[in-house]
Amino acid sequence: MSDNSGAITPNTIGELRVRTTFNPSASGDVDVIKQRTAELINLCDHLKPKDARLVALAQTAYEEAAMWAVKAATA
Repeated sequence: MSDNSGAITPNTIGELRVRTTFNPSASGDVDVIKQRTAELINLCDHLKPKDARLVALAQTAYEEAAMWAVKAATA
């Protein structure tokens, strides 16, 4: 991933978990599903100090939901 200057920036935890750069189908729906899921995972990551266990459960559920949504989008 790169910023506006062209410099390489590290991927977020959400982008890494849903592999936003992997889309062999080239489906726009898959790109949207993965990007929005990554955003939700990142949002939850900021809540870890409150309850890390619940955050982990939510993040896992988002990952699973994205997997099923991508499967539906590419069926």
